[in-house]
Amino acid sequence: MDMQTLVEGFPAQLEEALSIGKSAVLSEPKNQIRNVLISGLGGSGIGGTIISELAFGTSSVPVSVTKGYFIPTFVDQHSLVIISSYSGNTEETLACMQQAIEKNAHIVCITSGGKVAELAKKHKLDCITIPGGNPPRSCLGFSLSQLIFIFVKHNLLPASSISELESSVALLNNENASIRKEAEQLSKNLFGKTPVIYCTTNNEGIAIRFRQQLNENAKVLCWHHVIPEMNHNELVGWVGGNAEISVVLFTDPDEYERNNYRIAINKEIIQKYTPHFTEVFSKGKSPIEKAIYLINLGDWASVFLANLRGVDSIEVNVINFLKGELSKK
Repeated sequence: MDMQTLVEGFPAQLEEALSIGKSAVLSEPKNQIRNVLISGLGGSGIGGTIISELAFGTSSVPVSVTKGYFIPTFVDQHSLVIISSYSGNTEETLACMQQAIEKNAHIVCITSGGKVAELAKKHKLDCITIPGGNPPRSCLGFSLSQLIFIFVKHNLLPASSISELESSVALLNNENASIRKEAEQLSKNLFGKTPVIYCTTNNEGIAIRFRQQLNENAKVLCWHHVIPEMNHNELVGWVGGNAEISVVLFTDPDEYERNNYRIAINKEIIQKYTPHFTEVFSKGKSPIEKAIYLINLGDWASVFLANLRGVDSIEVNVINFLKGELSKK
């Protein structure tokens, strides 16, 4: 299946994910949960970054994300550790899972199978099984949706988050034509340029997702940064900017007033060095709807850019080579 077909099927994937989440049975933690850790990488891990931002204003306990081989020292029997590995065989995530088991943490797994499912069965851990067989980056709808269900189950997100996820499906279906039109124009704005992606603080996961999709689908290098942090460092670097850079700003019609003021000043400064500046506004009533909307629009833009560049948006031969070399040691 080609990537464009997979992106087109994102709303249907969310519907299936909702059905999976509603039927999932999760056990009650034996101990009070005092912190949350999400372990996952790449397409399996980006959902963790996004959910940590969605829960920023609702979770009464800290939510952290690890994208390596180790878990923080604070993880113990009062920790909720979520293991997210689409294949179930991600070696870094498996290492974290083993450490979490040794720390007696409360563990919930999201996977399509593999060693994660085997370990979950062996240790009698909660495990939500999602459909396998596709590139992990094309299955964010499955993993992010299950994260939302897990967070609601553990009172880290309000119960209304589920209905907001359902509304996201309707939003994508209603806005399908306009999303594709805007995404196609965005891809043309990026074609032949180095993309630079900006966003505001609680939307970094969306910017990272778009960067990763441009990397894997369109086979281009790019970078991202966050406002207001970039105003304290990267903005100075724009003195060396040029017209070969194309900026994309993900923003929100309901953005915080001070950030809007910053965005206006940033835009004025950056446009002195490049005329290529595209603002992409979210749509939706809730943060979940807005996140899902921007994810889908960015995914479409990455596929359209791949088409413009004449590259195969599915293949990831470099990553496969890396994994092959790692397996030798």
